[in-house]
Amino acid sequence: MDQRIIKYYRGELNKKERIELLQEAFSDSELKQQMMEYQNLQALVHLHQNNRDEGYGEKMYSVFKSDTKRRKSKTIMFRRLRYVVTIAACMLITFQITYIVMKQSVSTNPILSQILTVPAGQRAHIILPDGSKVWVNAGSEIKYPSVFGKERKVQLKGEAFFEVQKGKNPFIVCTQKANVKVFGTRFNVFSYPHEFFSVSLLQGSVRVYEADKEENGIMLKPGQQLVEGKDGFHVVDIEHDPLLWKEGFYAFNKQKFRDVLKRLGIYYDVDIQTRNPVLLDYEYTGKFRQNDGVMEVLRILQKIHSFKIERKEGTNKIILY
Repeated sequence: MDQRIIKYYRGELNKKERIELLQEAFSDSELKQQMMEYQNLQALVHLHQNNRDEGYGEKMYSVFKSDTKRRKSKTIMFRRLRYVVTIAACMLITFQITYIVMKQSVSTNPILSQILTVPAGQRAHIILPDGSKVWVNAGSEIKYPSVFGKERKVQLKGEAFFEVQKGKNPFIVCTQKANVKVFGTRFNVFSYPHEFFSVSLLQGSVRVYEADKEENGIMLKPGQQLVEGKDGFHVVDIEHDPLLWKEGFYAFNKQKFRDVLKRLGIYYDVDIQTRNPVLLDYEYTGKFRQNDGVMEVLRILQKIHSFKIERKEGTNKIILY
């Protein structure tokens, strides 16, 4: 038996726990049956205790002397069943009234918004109210309600990987550039401010669309990536693993140094400037641990193409020359 049932009738649950139990019992027939069985059991226990009263015992003894054992047994059993049915009916009515009152109480309470902000150089993992899992990258922010309604909608600034729990209600990720609508899938969204937007789909299907223009959305298949360019959105094949950051790694595959520096600036919240524009056109391929820190990453890159590093103490500025 669910231990919450025992605590409920002992008055050991707080208001929130009582509401959750009653709401669950309303939709779970097995849990409701357990509650009714425990109610009946308590009724029998209390009835048995009342029968220990001395005055009642003397009365029952008198009845015993004036009647046969068979008739007495039937009479007592009938009385007990009548009491049990009456008590159970009263408890059932009380249970239903309590549920309705508490349900009304819950419906009048506003749904709270939860906001998770991940600092530079860190990442976080959360589970949403519907059971969906989200990994949030450095310098990102995700906002979601404490309880989902008809739509499971979250707001994202930055980068996050989603494993969406399947359900009847659609799951929507809202960003500044576009929305991503799914029903159950695994995908990565990159949407940092002032950076090109992208969505990488690993499993299932998603529709990417601008707000209020869902009918013009773009459908993605597993292994495809939607990327933003200067001339709009394009669909391409995924060429490298978009989820290494989820495991604590940052990877660059034949990327220009200017793009590498942008990513490092986002992930570690630093302003990296270069006094030699020639450096920006160099290409780099490599994989680095997130916890190595930005200075260690730059020192490794420094060995491939020589440049000097100067960090301004007390600021987030780094100068390359």
